[in-house]
Amino acid sequence: MQVTGEPDTNEALYTLNGMWCTSCALAVEGVLTHRQGIERISVHYPSATLWVKGGAEAISLEALAPKVKRLGYRLTELEAHADAHTRLEQESRYLSLRLLVGSVFGMWTMLASLLIYAGALPNPTIEWVVAWVSGAFSIPVVTFAGWPFYRAGLRTLRAKRPGMDVLVTLGVWSAVGVSVGLLWRGSAEVYFDTAVMLIVLLLGGRLVETLCRHRGLKALDVLPQPSDDAMIWENTQWRVKSLADVLPGSRAMLSSGEIISLDGVLEEAAWIDTASLTGESTPRHFPKGEPVYAGCRLLGSADVVIRVTHVLGQRRLDRLRDQMRHYQTQKGELQKLADRFAAWLSPVALILGVATLPVGLLMGLGLEDAIVRALSVLVVACPCAVGLAVPLASLAGSGRLLNQGIALRDPAALETLARVKAIALDKTGTLTQGEPLLVNWASREGVTEKALKDRLYQVAANSQHPLAQALKRWAHSDPAPVSSEASVIKDVPGQGIQLRLTEYGDIWLGSQHFLNSQGIVTPPNRTDTALRAASEVMLADAQGWLGSFYLEDTPYEDAAPSIQFLQADYWVVMLSGDRPSAVEAVAERLGLAPDACFAERSPEAKARLVQGLPSPVMFIGDGVNDTLSLAAADIGVAPFNASDAAREGAAAHLLKPGISSLVEGLATARATRRVMLQNMTLSAVYNTLALGLVIIMAIPPLVAVLAMVASSLSVTLNAARLAWRD
Repeated sequence: MQVTGEPDTNEALYTLNGMWCTSCALAVEGVLTHRQGIERISVHYPSATLWVKGGAEAISLEALAPKVKRLGYRLTELEAHADAHTRLEQESRYLSLRLLVGSVFGMWTMLASLLIYAGALPNPTIEWVVAWVSGAFSIPVVTFAGWPFYRAGLRTLRAKRPGMDVLVTLGVWSAVGVSVGLLWRGSAEVYFDTAVMLIVLLLGGRLVETLCRHRGLKALDVLPQPSDDAMIWENTQWRVKSLADVLPGSRAMLSSGEIISLDGVLEEAAWIDTASLTGESTPRHFPKGEPVYAGCRLLGSADVVIRVTHVLGQRRLDRLRDQMRHYQTQKGELQKLADRFAAWLSPVALILGVATLPVGLLMGLGLEDAIVRALSVLVVACPCAVGLAVPLASLAGSGRLLNQGIALRDPAALETLARVKAIALDKTGTLTQGEPLLVNWASREGVTEKALKDRLYQVAANSQHPLAQALKRWAHSDPAPVSSEASVIKDVPGQGIQLRLTEYGDIWLGSQHFLNSQGIVTPPNRTDTALRAASEVMLADAQGWLGSFYLEDTPYEDAAPSIQFLQADYWVVMLSGDRPSAVEAVAERLGLAPDACFAERSPEAKARLVQGLPSPVMFIGDGVNDTLSLAAADIGVAPFNASDAAREGAAAHLLKPGISSLVEGLATARATRRVMLQNMTLSAVYNTLALGLVIIMAIPPLVAVLAMVASSLSVTLNAARLAWRD
């Protein structure tokens, strides 16, 4: 997948097949980093994805694939989500088979070694024979089961980036070589069990790691999977066509209960269930001309037609998946630190292992003891835990965020989310629903609600003002009244409209000022405290004032409890360009203090306020006027109904209305960063201490194997807590 970035700079995502561990990822990165035309490159081992930025020709598949192939890997177009599942299932079966072979034959190797160590055999001759039996049973393990380690080690050596697989290979074959030499001399003190345990335990760790990667990939399954075809109008009739063949502008037929396959604009009003894509539990009524997205479900009994705007690969659903996979390939500061640590640890361990042999001999150790000490250094220094410390935690954390309704598109967003100190929120469209709703009304004495709605509907249907449209929806809550022929007498934008209806005569709808200017006497303004922020609209006929309607932009149901939770840990402020009375009313309902609310602020003023808050700052805004503040914040978040401009400027997107997902998401980000730091500390302390101990004192190779595998499993299982936690 290739996308255009800055002028003369493109970005591309590819799938990298054949990687065995994080050392493979670092090797490919190292080889491609210095190619002419490449600005940045990042290989993400858990998702088998390569991201590259640079000139169009330099980052093309045709230019990169041959280089990667010479290392022994295969670069392809970005695999489909379903193909990624298939690949991981194949990897799991591949590992399971080799683990089974290693376990079955390794069990007999270990049993034979145990009999020798325990002194359970009657004489040295039988011990020597059993030692040969131990070696024979280890052959399938060190050849078939251990082959992936040797292949990966050869590839990383070819790339001049030796990693843990080189150490594993040297450790296994050194143990086998020492054991054969001892048998040849007639000694039964062999180390076949060390080679077997190293392979079997590492294979077990790899299987657990693969299952964790599979679990992280399944986070993308929360995004719905529409069908692969659609009913398209073509050549004067409806035909079933593959989604890949549908063009923008086509007309698509949706059947009741069908999951929408393509993004488009409704040609008629419909009820849509958006729960599968957004998490919103209540179906919404979408008027004609409203955009709908793939993944939502059509409700009602009638078929509906949409005009396709975004085809396969360009849908909002596709963009969300691509943004998520793009994020996964990027590396935050902790990941870069872990990579640097792993990059120098393997060569250092290799040098120490090789140097331990002559140093041991100079210190008076026997040849056998010096070789065993060098073998222990090679085994204990394998940087498996370092390589897995951050990416597995990041994968689990970002997958959990997607489950909670937050999609990340910035590489550093997860780590920044975890360190946020202040949160600035826009009002309209973020805390409030962005749609005026009727909260109160009054009518002339003797006018029933039904009669008021009938007349209101006739007038509001002829105005495009948002307040008039909200009144039309309220008046339409009863069975729709029969339309009366209308002619517009006067239309003053932003103030009101005068119509002449065949059934009712002249009718006015607008502000009090508009009606007064038409000579209509209106009742005085209401002074109710509860309505001080409401917008007032009046209706009148030839007899005078007919009714008053009060509309407000109401907060989301989850806004107040979410604000209360956030205020306990963060500095929370509300920024708005709206009038002070409206801002104060919303603040009172949400529990925000007056000094934490700023009204009538221009986009520039909002950005300056954001920059003045304690850093790191998170800003949540949905409009074009919020793009400056989104850029000024350390991390910008676009709510569910945000404009395209806000989405482009944001580092994270909310996938459902309201801000409740932020409360969970911030907690998840903090937990993920804690796990990253725990894993980094565990792996760094282990490798540093283990290397020091094994150099200054004798540690049996088998103990070194167990310690190394324990550190890798501890890091993997610690990261898995994020994916499996409630």
